[in-house]
Amino acid sequence: MKTINVGLIGHKFMGRAHTHAYTDVSVFFDPEIHVSKRVICADEESVHDIAKRWGWERSTLDWREVVNDVEIDLVDISAPSTIHAQVAIAAARAGKHILCEKPLSLNIEDAEEMVRTAKEAGVINMIGFNYRRVPALALARQLIQEGRIGVVHHFRGIYQQSWLINPQFPLVWRLQKKDAGYGSHGDLGAHVIDLARYLVGDIDRVFCEQQTFTTKRPKPASVDGLVAVAGDEIGSVDVDDASAILLRFAGIKAMGYIEVTRYGTGHRNQNRIEVNGSKGAILFDMEKMNELHYYSTADESHVQGFRRIQVGEGSHPYMANWWPAGHIIGYGDTFVNQAFDLISAIRDDKPVKPDFLDGLICQKVLDAAARSVSSGSWESVS
Repeated sequence: MKTINVGLIGHKFMGRAHTHAYTDVSVFFDPEIHVSKRVICADEESVHDIAKRWGWERSTLDWREVVNDVEIDLVDISAPSTIHAQVAIAAARAGKHILCEKPLSLNIEDAEEMVRTAKEAGVINMIGFNYRRVPALALARQLIQEGRIGVVHHFRGIYQQSWLINPQFPLVWRLQKKDAGYGSHGDLGAHVIDLARYLVGDIDRVFCEQQTFTTKRPKPASVDGLVAVAGDEIGSVDVDDASAILLRFAGIKAMGYIEVTRYGTGHRNQNRIEVNGSKGAILFDMEKMNELHYYSTADESHVQGFRRIQVGEGSHPYMANWWPAGHIIGYGDTFVNQAFDLISAIRDDKPVKPDFLDGLICQKVLDAAARSVSSGSWESVS
């Protein structure tokens, strides 16, 4: 059996999620190929102990060792956004297939170079929009494409987290533009923008408002993913805490609205999606990720209403490979579904979605929205 050797850059939140995916993809799917966790990389000494715990064959502190290793087939970039472009471009030039977490890069120029280099190298490339691999959202797309809800009129996406409500939470890298590129706008908004495109279609123009509620925070003494301990020094937040975007889609009359915030009191990780059409509607809430609510105007009026579909049948997307009917899966398992699609694409030498181009298009929407904040007017997505 052929082997795909993986090199993982990053050992925190996303590194853990992606390790889970490579570890379990052959347990629940048959990719017809062996996935080997060859090397994990980070710029902290703790990566060596992590490698042993997570089952990686070896570890390194230099991502260049991963990219230049002739045995590595797939480079997985799960590190902060600040190094996405340089690692991805070097990996593509070295002939490696690439999975890169979102957002694609810190600026449009680097994102365009990533797309161009991957295309010229002919390598399989994928951006980590794992919500496309939530079975309920994949089913929603299926229902929309089948015409079950008719002509789409509205898309609404609300992504709420609440981990920044405490003003003493430290100034982690996600709150620094030089490291993250964006605030909640890019961290959470990128996911919702991609789902808008996935479910409805391309976005033509946007209008955006943003707010930073806490502008000063203590610098961290230590950080582990989304967990941090405050130090004594104070620093400035230079990204948004919340962002609201009005959307217009290309070629259709549908209206869109996206709201994202890290101040969503009462919500740890709510990604709520609603699409209304002429014949029905779908409603999804990540806090109940194994459910999809579907409304149909074809039902008799006295029984019309949203019906709850428990997405656990073998006929639902991805679910035939998991547990018996009705047994739910979790957030981390979306990365297993993602890994299977990526590994299968590499095996068959076929493109996979979403790719770097999807990441670039999403980033162009993000940038158009950022321009709108400054101009106070609608901005076109180039």
